[in-house]
Amino acid sequence: MKKTDFIAQLAPLAAADQQNTGVPASLTIAQAALESAWGASSLSVKANNLFGIKGEGPAGSIRMQTSEYVKGALVQIYAYFRMYHSWAESIQDHSRLIMNGVAGDRRYAGALNTDGKTAARIVAKAGYATDPQYADKLIQIMDQNGLYQYDAKSGEGEPMTKEEKAAFDALQALVAKQGEWIQQQESLLSMPCPAWAKDAYDFYKPFISDDKGSYDYWRQLVIQYRHEKGIRVNNPGSSQ
Repeated sequence: MKKTDFIAQLAPLAAADQQNTGVPASLTIAQAALESAWGASSLSVKANNLFGIKGEGPAGSIRMQTSEYVKGALVQIYAYFRMYHSWAESIQDHSRLIMNGVAGDRRYAGALNTDGKTAARIVAKAGYATDPQYADKLIQIMDQNGLYQYDAKSGEGEPMTKEEKAAFDALQALVAKQGEWIQQQESLLSMPCPAWAKDAYDFYKPFISDDKGSYDYWRQLVIQYRHEKGIRVNNPGSSQ
């Protein structure tokens, strides 16, 4: 999978997850890219496990060989890794780990609601991976691929409460309704000549330059026309 395709597929999931959890999207994408070799590792292909999280997952577990640093030396070991039904499920589990830590110790909690670079250094220092260059590798991925653009802007990282979300949804509905009303009013300001004003328009056509106007414009034109023609009709829209 191309890096651009991997990011395009993962970014919306990571950005949406950040709104709910506070885990920077840039951290999620960078860790997934590094841990899964941009979605090409056997673990990500066979188990949808993007982050190398060990243990039993919602879809079971899988025994695979992995590389670990032991006393500074890289060694090969076998371990059981979590299996997921989808990448979205893997991202959700990763965020739970960042929020809660191991056995509830919240060792990665400092990475919440912060920028990607800071979060990368925090999770590395807290022991997410045994690689001593882990933070540098994550930041390099973020820098080279412009991942910071997917992070929530300052002040937007905190997940909304139910009350805040309800108020936000109500505001969005109100804005949409107001937008529809404005569009309707704009259309009324430039409506073409209606059928009930055609006689008046034809009569005054040599003296006017536009065949579009507001409802009031056409109404006044009809009233003037009927006044000049001696036609007494109360409703300009009625039949003559």
